[in-house]
This record gives sequence, structure tokens and C-alpha cells, in this order.
Amino acid sequence: MRSRRTRLDRFLTARAGIHPRAVRPLLASGRVLVDGAAATGISQVIDQFTRVQLDDRVLQARNGVYIMLHKPTGVVSATRDPQHRTVIDLLARPDRDSLHIAGRLDYNSSGLLLLTNDGRWSRHLNTPGNAVRKRYLVTLEQPVSAEYATAFAEGMYFPYEGITTRPAQLRIIDDHTAEVVLLEGRYHQIRRMFGRFNNRVLALHRVAVGSLSLDPELAPGQYRELTLQEYRDSLAG
Repeated sequence: MRSRRTRLDRFLTARAGIHPRAVRPLLASGRVLVDGAAATGISQVIDQFTRVQLDDRVLQARNGVYIMLHKPTGVVSATRDPQHRTVIDLLARPDRDSLHIAGRLDYNSSGLLLLTNDGRWSRHLNTPGNAVRKRYLVTLEQPVSAEYATAFAEGMYFPYEGITTRPAQLRIIDDHTAEVVLLEGRYHQIRRMFGRFNNRVLALHRVAVGSLSLDPELAPGQYRELTLQEYRDSLAG
């Protein structure tokens, strides 16, 4: 989802009906505040979460929303679906229709799902170049051996897309359970990687995205907003 960014002069013209030639005198007199400080110039960049005030009139004061949800299995990671219950349906919030999903989980997977109205934040978490780690617990039908870890670390070629997966970490927890860390999110990637060993994934649960770990107090279907510190940490690494 794109975030809206524009110049301050264009914003004032569109939102307050101010003629472009009248913008500079307004700024020079200190009558326009951007995030609580006097505007710096007509080309100052405004986005959807910038607070803009003209005299005593607030022109924009929209806040970013950042939510962690414990997604249960059997729920679709979508904003709308004609047949199935969606993660948006789990939210008892008046602003839920303004939110989008920052990294999906498939229908049969569970765990940490992030929702937001901030397109820049969701892109930060999902842009491959940012190398945001996604950590999963995987329960398997057959025992896991050390050769799995080697294959995951080397990457696997997916002929349908014509791509090779980025190196992934696999740590064996017990015979039928492994922790997997990915730096990307290809279609059904973990299930397909274990499928190379003819080993069916029985359960897939995401426990962390970057610095954000699923709150153990959240039962499946429950959610909460991120703290300010969690939000800041998510941008740092």
C-alpha cells in the first residue's frame, strides 16, 4: 500500500484552498505548523501521518496504527474474502477497514501477523534488501536430520519461479520440530523446502518478525497495538 507524500504548498492548496502565491507569506509569518514546529519551506514533504496546522485549524492529524495479532489457523490473511473469515474480521476496531497486512501467513499457518495503515512501515519489513528476519516453529511428519540445515543454508532452486531461495537458517529442536529463519517470504516457501525431503509440514507458526516477537499473553485471535518502543525497534533492525 502506497503512502501519500506531497509538498507542503500543494497540500495547503488542496486541503485549505490557499492560492499557491499565498503560501510563502503564510510560512514566513509562522502561521503553518508541521508536527508542532514552524514550517521550513514550501517544498517540505508531507505524508499521511504529518500533523499540519494553520493558525488554530488542524488540517491533518492522522496517526499511524501498528498492531500485532496472534493469527489462528483457519483464517485468511486478507482484508476481504467471500468464503472465509479474514484477519480483519478478528479486529473489533472502527478503523479496521483502513488497515492492511504487513506480511501474510497462509490459511493453515498461525502466529505473529502485523497490520498497519502505514505503507512505508510495511514495505520496510518486507523489502528483501532490508534483511528483516522472520522466525518460525515448524512441526514435521518425519524426523529432521542435519542435512536439512545444509540444504536450507545453501538455498533451493524453485523452477516454477526460476529463482533460488536466499540462505535460510534451520535449527533442530527435536526429531519432529525445527526453527526456521527466513530473510524472504516466497509462496509457501517453508512447506515447499521441506517438501524437497518429502517431509510434510504439520504445523507452521511464526514467532517473530525482526525485533518483534509474538506476545505470549495473546491467545489465538487476540491482538494489541505495538508500544512506541516496539515500533522504534522494528525500524532499527
